[in-house]
Amino acid sequence: MLAAATMSSLPALAVRGRVIDAATHKPIANALVTQGSTVVRSGEDGRFELSGEQATLAVRMPGYRRTQISFGEAQAEEHSIELAPFSPKALYLSFYGIGSQALRQAALGLIDETELNALVIDVKGDRGMVPYRSAVPLATEVGAQRIITVPDIRELLASLRKRGVYCIARVVVFKDDPLAEAREHLAVKTAGGRIWRDREHLAWTDPFRREVWDYNIDIALEAARLGFDEIQFDYLRFPDATGLVFSQPSNERNRVAAITGFLEQARRQLAPYNVFVSADVFGYVAWNTDDTHIGQRLEALAPYLDFISPMLYPSGFQFGIPGYANPVAHPYEIVYKSLVKARERTGLPAARFRPWLQAFRDYAFDRRPFDRDEVRAQIRAAEDFGSDGWMLWNPSNVYARDGLREEWRKDSPL
Repeated sequence: MLAAATMSSLPALAVRGRVIDAATHKPIANALVTQGSTVVRSGEDGRFELSGEQATLAVRMPGYRRTQISFGEAQAEEHSIELAPFSPKALYLSFYGIGSQALRQAALGLIDETELNALVIDVKGDRGMVPYRSAVPLATEVGAQRIITVPDIRELLASLRKRGVYCIARVVVFKDDPLAEAREHLAVKTAGGRIWRDREHLAWTDPFRREVWDYNIDIALEAARLGFDEIQFDYLRFPDATGLVFSQPSNERNRVAAITGFLEQARRQLAPYNVFVSADVFGYVAWNTDDTHIGQRLEALAPYLDFISPMLYPSGFQFGIPGYANPVAHPYEIVYKSLVKARERTGLPAARFRPWLQAFRDYAFDRRPFDRDEVRAQIRAAEDFGSDGWMLWNPSNVYARDGLREEWRKDSPL
């Protein structure tokens, strides 16, 4: 009781300030300003006021690097907070890729020598494994720590930060074989009551289960505390299969409520860490007005995310898009028109989107390689649209220089 009384008696620190662009010194509207667990947005003139119990302000805004400042007890002055413009241009490294010195060094070599400046790193991968020693007890209990590919995650992140690399923590949410196997009551079931498995023979967890939410949010919180700049949720959806059994009826209303409910809870708990929050969605989600039968409805997701990351791989558009029946022959149009459709649907500015682009051989149409021309066309489409950067996906984690601008990065380290 004494400790609680002491905490509650801490004086509130009222603070006011203005968020501005470090390059132009123009005000930044709608920036997120965090003081402890209190979050406000800057006005049209960049100004904000808030009151909390911490002498630190953290600020972030899509299109800029996040930052924080500390201040003393005197609150008369108006704090001017500058945000440096920044757009992540990332490569993906998997659970094994981030632990492989050869793959990691190859990726860092491209970052050093080209326009690339970011990495998407699995902190909970496609098979439910966490690559470093986690303090989340359930990760050990369910076997997600059987293989450790990153012996010292803090040392790794410190080295990346020293190089100025923007680090995105990818958390695969509901596709989770270890958790589904170890806690069968949390697994998606067949009509016959057995654990359902996907085409890779992997089990999934039930998106309605709060225990599943809590576990994944705990992983995300740990990544935020470790210093990742962004938490990216993937497989934030129901399985794309029929005849499955969940703990609640699988209708569109319930599915959308489960996915947005998870995001609402995750965003609220991540707020004190000033990390960006993003989620990967199917490419066709930009076009479909329903939830694509997986719980992903674009308009419902938008309020809880800093970035929406549609997976705009031309090979994934098996039915094409209006006017383009052969998507692999039109990578620019697939990316650009899908982003435009997503913006029209949500009313969000272009900077709230960051697409996944294809950097692997086509598997669905004519098996063509995606080399310099195809990669560059997708990048050009994202840049013409005005997205906040882009991300290249290759499941083998082997990336070529082709299609990337060969220029040294000039932005300062984090």
